[in-house]
Amino acid sequence: MIEMAKCPVCGKPLDWGELVEQMLSLENAEETLRDRERFLKAIEEFAFRCSHCGEEFYGKYLPREEAEKVFELLNEFKGSVDWENKRVRLRLNSLLALDKMLENWDKKMKG
Repeated sequence: MIEMAKCPVCGKPLDWGELVEQMLSLENAEETLRDRERFLKAIEEFAFRCSHCGEEFYGKYLPREEAEKVFELLNEFKGSVDWENKRVRLRLNSLLALDKMLENWDKKMKG
């Protein structure tokens, strides 16, 4: 089983697409999503709301490695964000899980 980001309050798995959608309300969100350092800083400082328990938590409690990969995925796929409707079009959790599985496979094959 691949571990993904969990709510630091209730422990339930989080959907990165939903988390990024919460950030789309930020001023200059488009520019933030294009600049790696700005994006990671914004994630750390943003107060997210868990879709399971409704509690707020800061992004600094999310795994940085996953946040970095989310940034790459959002910028790798053209049209990954529907700016007009403030929606993320990618299934970020699925792509992160696939990436992790391929990483683990590479380690096994090289090991």
